[in-house]
Amino acid sequence: MNITLKIRNCKKAIFFVATLINLSPPSISLAFENFKSFKKIEGKNKINWTKIDKDIVNFNNSRVVNSEYKVKSTPFYKGLNLSEKDYLIALADKEINKEEIEIQSQKQSEVKNVLYAEGDVLVTFKGNILRADILIYDKNKKYITGKGNISFHIGNQVLKSEEIEYDFIAKKGKLLKVKGLLSTENLLDDLNPNLDYSDRKKDVILKQIKKRKVKYTPKGVKNWVFFTDELEIDDDIWKAEKAIFTNDLLELNQSKIVINSLKIITKNEELRFKSSVNYLILDEKLTIPFWFGDRTLTKSGESLVFKNRWNLGFDNVDKDGLFIGRKLNSVNLSDNFILDLEPQFLIQRTVQGYTKSFLKKGDSITADKVKRDTTFLDYFALNSQIKGNIKNWNLMIHKKLNSFDSEELLEASRIKADLRKEITFLNSKWDKSFYGVYRDRVWNGSIGEAEIYGGYGSKLEKQNTWEINGISKTEKFSIGLGNFTGEALNSKNLVTSLKGNLYYSLDQNLPIFVDIPSNKFIDNSFNFIYEPIKKGLSLNTNIKLFYSIYESGNHQEYIGFGAGPEFILGNFKKKYFDYTRISLFPFYKIKGGDSMFKFDQIDNQFTLDIAFDQQLFGPVLLKTTSTLNLDGDSKDYGHFINSKISLNWKKRSYEIGIFYQPRNESGGVNFTLFGFE
Repeated sequence: MNITLKIRNCKKAIFFVATLINLSPPSISLAFENFKSFKKIEGKNKINWTKIDKDIVNFNNSRVVNSEYKVKSTPFYKGLNLSEKDYLIALADKEINKEEIEIQSQKQSEVKNVLYAEGDVLVTFKGNILRADILIYDKNKKYITGKGNISFHIGNQVLKSEEIEYDFIAKKGKLLKVKGLLSTENLLDDLNPNLDYSDRKKDVILKQIKKRKVKYTPKGVKNWVFFTDELEIDDDIWKAEKAIFTNDLLELNQSKIVINSLKIITKNEELRFKSSVNYLILDEKLTIPFWFGDRTLTKSGESLVFKNRWNLGFDNVDKDGLFIGRKLNSVNLSDNFILDLEPQFLIQRTVQGYTKSFLKKGDSITADKVKRDTTFLDYFALNSQIKGNIKNWNLMIHKKLNSFDSEELLEASRIKADLRKEITFLNSKWDKSFYGVYRDRVWNGSIGEAEIYGGYGSKLEKQNTWEINGISKTEKFSIGLGNFTGEALNSKNLVTSLKGNLYYSLDQNLPIFVDIPSNKFIDNSFNFIYEPIKKGLSLNTNIKLFYSIYESGNHQEYIGFGAGPEFILGNFKKKYFDYTRISLFPFYKIKGGDSMFKFDQIDNQFTLDIAFDQQLFGPVLLKTTSTLNLDGDSKDYGHFINSKISLNWKKRSYEIGIFYQPRNESGGVNFTLFGFE
């Protein structure tokens, strides 16, 4: 869930308006341009433009009197049977590579070095657009005022306000009744005055704040609507007493984030954000406080992420049950690295007065854990994460500390490190990674939970997703080499070995009787879901190939295949039982060989994955997934070896729920915001 605040766009727009006025001759604000003809060429709109000399006093049958241009009140595009959309697209296209700035309005005049533009004021510069009812600029005082229906279209950003005041000498000003539609993907590019607009979609200048129809963006929240009564500008500092953001572009009220004491500091190519206590408001009923803290946005650094800082979870293995945590403000270790900390209080361990998460002193690391009394230092835990960039590599180090008892320091720690980047290999994109782990928990079907006590290695992997004739396909391939230490397959001894592996998977979804929506857009009648539902019967298939070899000469491999139906009924629009999803997926493996380790031994040759989702009432959704062991040679034959149950409150713009996983005794709270465009 990403949100970036693109406020510098306003300042940039004001700057280019003032630049225009300063460069214009004192007797005339700017020479007008009019279009000569309009044509449709290969489905694209094109306007041919003709320059009108500034000395001509007759323009559109109106006369210039007292240095005032008068233009017909009818908009220019009406005379060509041209829509406003076509006009603005063509205008922006014409201005993209043009260094000049142009003002068009119904009236323009200048009195005592004060320039007045009135009536449908339209200012363009390099594809950016500023519109207002009235624009006044005092050249002597370097003071600009804009009033009435003010809107900025800068790159992918839309910003509207009722009034603007800005003093270029004092570098102070304000915007009143501000609202905007912000795109989180293009902040720093849109702020860059040397940006090449050639690849921009021109229709972004036509965005409206509130949408009638939207489309889900599966990669996260990229567009936000924001409101504030007053935005103060003091040089490079922007302040708002209260700003409201929402990812709900249709009704603007399903989910809101209220930020108090917002301060934005602009510096070179980064934005720094500060705030006090903030609130997440769901359906105007539920208010959840959180702290956004300090954030810094750079081109290669951290994006601005709104997350609930409070974490309520359940982990019976490492934390003895229920716990609560709170994320602190990120710490900038350097320009490229950030440290995140989450102290945790282990509620259930504290209340019960004992722990079963540690070994008896002196026992082997693979021995069974024992029950012992707790000390004060056992009541607390800490999650920490370092992330950043080393040139074009992304580094992340995650550590969990499940007790502050110094005598349990090694046993209470779990660490993962990952260094990766995207590379080009065999004319396609791959993810290249190096990793290291210390005491990593692994769930391995009916074998149960195992640990990698130490390991490091490298992996090359790729994933492709495409669709042919309505059949969705996802292909995965990976190759890896690592060195691992773990519990031996058939004993409690520790073994260490090199391991190389190959993996390939192909998933397909074949529609049989499926009602496919005509498009993926939704309107405000979709209260509970973010995209139209594909109803009907389809067939899911999967093929997997796996091979691994170990330093001792051991190897294991399997070919797996599965196929099963998926039924989806209902539209999820009515209040009761209007959505049901049932999926059955049997999977069979033909395997050979054995691993040296317990954590990666291929087991459970025959399984059945079961998924069941059911709307109960309104936004209340029950979701379950489980894996049934059908391997007759397994000790867990007929048992569920992996399962998860959750109860969710599902709306178009967000989903919140509680979940529990019985087999590994863990659970927690999930919250997700959905994005639209």
